[in-house]
Amino acid sequence: MSELLKYPGESSNNDLPPEAKAAAHTRRAFLFKVAVGLNALVGAVLAVPLIGYLLGPAMKKSAGVGSWIPIGDVSNFPVGETRLADFRSPLASFDDGETAKVACWVRRISAQRFQVFAIDCAHLGCPVRWFSESKLFMCPCHGGAYYEDGSRASGPPERGLFEYKYRIAGNSLVIHAGDMPTLATEASCKEKPLVQIEPVTGESRSTPWGA
Repeated sequence: MSELLKYPGESSNNDLPPEAKAAAHTRRAFLFKVAVGLNALVGAVLAVPLIGYLLGPAMKKSAGVGSWIPIGDVSNFPVGETRLADFRSPLASFDDGETAKVACWVRRISAQRFQVFAIDCAHLGCPVRWFSESKLFMCPCHGGAYYEDGSRASGPPERGLFEYKYRIAGNSLVIHAGDMPTLATEASCKEKPLVQIEPVTGESRSTPWGA
């Protein structure tokens, strides 16, 4: 037979009058509810970062799809020159700091025509450098080389540099940065579909695109 717990200094809870037994039961019920509430609060606090960790990638991807990012005023890119630019990744979190910055190479062909190259080599992703004297992009890791239009010149890469889709909005050059341009992933945006960048074969290459 279950019995109420004995309080210190009490001979037996069974000796208590009915009113005292009811008060003791109410007190125990209250303390039990407080303990359950505190445990639930602690569990909720611990669950927030875990849920954020599990759902963060999906939320970032959803937020980044269709993202057009300005990378600078068009006057920053003189005609006939190739310059380095950077932008904040739309998939980054507020606490990513400097790691959220993504670099790219911008080549201005004419007043309204640009090429925006991903800085990553098409071989293994090392950042390529632009050498204006030789008009070549060079990869420092394995010696890959690309012509100024991004097409493959020599070395291990089997194709040219990946390009971002772009448009001119007012005086700003804007690129579609929601998806990293790759052969495996077809770029897309909310306003209109974008075709996948095709591998370079011989002298052919992808045609620059604008809105």
